[in-house]
Amino acid sequence: MSTVFSEQQDPADLPGDMDLEDRHALRRVAGLSTELQDVSEVEYRALRLERVVLIGVWAEGSLASAENSLRELSRLAETAGSEVLDGLIQRRSQVDAATYVGSGKARELAGIVAAADADTVICDGELTPSQLRRLEGVVKVKVVDRTALILDIFAQHARSREGKAQVELAQLQYMLPRLRGWGESLSRQAGGRVAGGGGIGTRGPGETKIETDRRRLRARIARLQKDIASLSTGRKVQRGQRRRRDVPSVVIAGYTNAGKSSLLNALTGAGVLVEDALFATLDPAVRRAVTPSGRAFTLTDTVGFVRHLPHQLVEAFRSTLEEAAEADLIVHVVDGSDADPEAQIAAVRGVLADIGAAHVPELVVVNKIDAADPVVLQALRARVPGSVSVSAKTGAGLTVLREAIEAALPRMDAQVRVIVPYRRADLVARAHADGEVLRAEHVPDGTLLEARVPPGLAAKLEAAALTLEPVWNPLEPAAP
Repeated sequence: MSTVFSEQQDPADLPGDMDLEDRHALRRVAGLSTELQDVSEVEYRALRLERVVLIGVWAEGSLASAENSLRELSRLAETAGSEVLDGLIQRRSQVDAATYVGSGKARELAGIVAAADADTVICDGELTPSQLRRLEGVVKVKVVDRTALILDIFAQHARSREGKAQVELAQLQYMLPRLRGWGESLSRQAGGRVAGGGGIGTRGPGETKIETDRRRLRARIARLQKDIASLSTGRKVQRGQRRRRDVPSVVIAGYTNAGKSSLLNALTGAGVLVEDALFATLDPAVRRAVTPSGRAFTLTDTVGFVRHLPHQLVEAFRSTLEEAAEADLIVHVVDGSDADPEAQIAAVRGVLADIGAAHVPELVVVNKIDAADPVVLQALRARVPGSVSVSAKTGAGLTVLREAIEAALPRMDAQVRVIVPYRRADLVARAHADGEVLRAEHVPDGTLLEARVPPGLAAKLEAAALTLEPVWNPLEPAAP
């Protein structure tokens, strides 16, 4: 695909300082055409792929940032099963309220769509219902915005009952204000004098077809919200059980396709799905892991985030994302090989703030260092102090990561030194599983155990012990 760029301006320039040539130009972004390997693949994919043209508006930030956003949109479109024909960016001070790109550029876009024989236009932003309708009227093909595209990908990847319900809820919430009639069929009323010979039960003010559809959508939304609330009860019970046993919770969060599931497998051997695709994981997976000293904790994989993640998805997946808000530590995974990893970090932190998880301690983990630019990695380490660099693929840095997780977990607050009778070996096993055993020695009357354990377990050890030295709490001053 040919690449045409007009003269670039300083990204620091204010929108009002844009050159006339800049505003009038549609910039093509190189490297967005979907590459097909052979004739058979062309024939196969032509039957199932939509042929799309991408369009974005560069209203703020640098040109590189706008191009990275459009390239990400291209990957999203291909993940949804589309063939990307072309990608264009328009420089504007703000998005046009009527047609997203302005009436003149909309007509120019219509010509590009016709020349490329495309059947869909995907906009790199969320369009209002009026923008969607007017732009479709100009380009004469289907128009999809970024939000609808992401929702479509989620719908394709949802597997569990809860995941499917969450995606359907988000789609219906997006669709509700965008219902519109085609012709007069959706504006006809049933009832009243216009009902003619409708008979008993059909007279009255009635409602239009579009009003009927909206009512049905609202009823379905209410039903889905009720179902999701009931499905999340089991996960809340499990979280409560872990809390009662004082098992620390660690959540893996990060940008989509940053390698979160690969990292979960590398740390726990979980064997969850790993795929080089956007939003491959929608359902959280909880696995048990241990620190280098043997302390147990749970590790949870979560759905990936993305720039401009639709707020409908955040609301629909809120019950799932509660895992992050209630965790003891968030392992924030960043794709070190990405063109703009700092933008990924900002996007993920924005979503974490939306779900009330900004207060949770965060450990930034830069993944894919085997494929990353060393210069980019060095700059990232300088901007994110305390980060850990790893490769889930090769295993590099995983030992350091385990040690960093252990150091970041909340410490136990009670240290005991007891002789546990052999008949209560279950308490010794719990000390190994839930605490940090400093010393374990077999003596004639039982097991001499010195450990740092949760307060509840310390009380049980005290009750069962044959000989117990005073429980030492590091938060209390030492006896004189």
